[in-house]
Amino acid sequence: MGDMSELHEYRVWAPTAARMRVVAGDETVEMSQGEGGWWHALASAGDYGFQIDDDDAVRPDPRSLRQPNGVHERSRAWDASAHGWQDAGWTGRPIAGGVLYELHLGTFTSEGTLDAAAERLDHLRSIGVTHVELLPVNGFNGTHNWGYDGVAWFAVHEGYGGPDAYQRFVDAAHAAGLAVVQDVVYNHLGPSGNYLPLYGPYLSSEGRSTWGDHVNLAEPAVRRYILDNVRYWFETMHVDALRLDAVHALVDQSDLHILEEMAIETAALSAHLGRPLELIAESDLNDPKLITPREAGGYGLDGQWSDDFHHGVHVALTRETEGYYADFEPIAALAKALERGFFHDGTYSSFRGRDHGHPIDTERSLSWRLVVSAQNHDQIGNRARGDRTTEVLDESQLLCAALLLYGGPFTPMLFQGEEWAASTPFQFFTSHPEPELGKATAEGRLEEFEQMGWDPAVVPDPQDPQTFERSKLDWAELQGEGHARVLEGYRQLAALRAELEALTDPHYARNLVEADEQTRVLRLTRRAGMADAVEIVLNLGTEPQTVPVSRRDLRFQTHPDVTLADALTLPPGAGALLA
Repeated sequence: MGDMSELHEYRVWAPTAARMRVVAGDETVEMSQGEGGWWHALASAGDYGFQIDDDDAVRPDPRSLRQPNGVHERSRAWDASAHGWQDAGWTGRPIAGGVLYELHLGTFTSEGTLDAAAERLDHLRSIGVTHVELLPVNGFNGTHNWGYDGVAWFAVHEGYGGPDAYQRFVDAAHAAGLAVVQDVVYNHLGPSGNYLPLYGPYLSSEGRSTWGDHVNLAEPAVRRYILDNVRYWFETMHVDALRLDAVHALVDQSDLHILEEMAIETAALSAHLGRPLELIAESDLNDPKLITPREAGGYGLDGQWSDDFHHGVHVALTRETEGYYADFEPIAALAKALERGFFHDGTYSSFRGRDHGHPIDTERSLSWRLVVSAQNHDQIGNRARGDRTTEVLDESQLLCAALLLYGGPFTPMLFQGEEWAASTPFQFFTSHPEPELGKATAEGRLEEFEQMGWDPAVVPDPQDPQTFERSKLDWAELQGEGHARVLEGYRQLAALRAELEALTDPHYARNLVEADEQTRVLRLTRRAGMADAVEIVLNLGTEPQTVPVSRRDLRFQTHPDVTLADALTLPPGAGALLA
């Protein structure tokens, strides 16, 4: 078997197995069963897998750190400590006062790799980004995918460069002063390459979401699997925050909810590592319990998405009112989202057919805990054509959305290319090698779109390679005149956000929102302690408007025809910031 120094210790949780073997290289070694359903053995390092019971099929490791030949093949031992980290001086960056930037590695650059993405970090800094958020990178079947079909939670997709490239990317981000947010999916597993049920009760026999079976949170070892993955990104990969996908699909009847347990372990690890580590939930529950500190009876997560802001902005600018946009038609809906965080806070949701949400305690809660966007991968990619608002909004209207993002009370999140009005769509794409799976995915999407009233005839085939290629950003667009003007607007707003204290003040009570349904003028006044107030005024109507203002210094305008004399004059679809 060779020298002992060349041996690797293999461990795997398989509580229902009567026999386990590890196959490493050319050798097969019987494993010994220890406590709690854990098996272990010493065998040579390299490509390996496990044989369960008397099945001779070699299965990948549930905790595999590398899948060099895809999620169906053998795992490969990987030494994370071989990387010489360069970020010893990095002290972290909390999301409070920050700007997030969501990107998909496969489409962010033409190369579609971590190393290529690292070359664009200076561009992100120029628009005020503090946190680069990567859509899921863990192993999935096929060559390209959004990432939400992942099955190897600890492995970085080889097409992006694998785990070595991931370490280089984090180092590069930290060197550029940027924190890294990793999007992780703990609520379901992808439909291809998921061998976890062969090993043990990873999935629940009770209930499923539209994406698949629920994860079995009643099993302590499965909870540990999730918590160890949280720790892996923070400790081994030096990540600064995790975005937790669709936490409303984490069905947990335990006394200690898995989200609170994550918060407890993350806080402890943060204290140990000496830098801020944060958890941001994607949730459609509109439940402030997620972001209420544990001392006040909440789960203690740091932030959560608020789609109500997106819906309010989208409807105000596009006038689109199909499906879940219907309730956001009046300008008052956007005003309420700006003032109270959630629009649906116990109110009736016509899309859901029931009351929805809970109010935020605006006296005590801090507004930066809500992460908001004018565009994101879901709201673009889950449209029938994956079309951006760039198709229907002009430059001034796009900058109105940016003005509400950078100037509003919440933590802004941009989506790749938004900052230059990218014309490329972001469509839903898959590369399932199994024809029946590709067919089922495409048919499932058509059913979803019927509910939104969208034309199924325009939905691109997710399995068509061109759907993926069309979604890649065209960086040459930055040289185009209109694109450059929008980008310059984002850069100006980033500078103002850094300069004016009122724009990052987290107290709801210091914001005053006024909306006129007749003229469709919205005014947001923001204050911060002893600092001067900032006034943001938008004309969301179809006629020019002249508006009295109390501030006299016009610091930003979305349109060249905005003027300030005795009053502020705004053309339709234009906005201004005054200080």
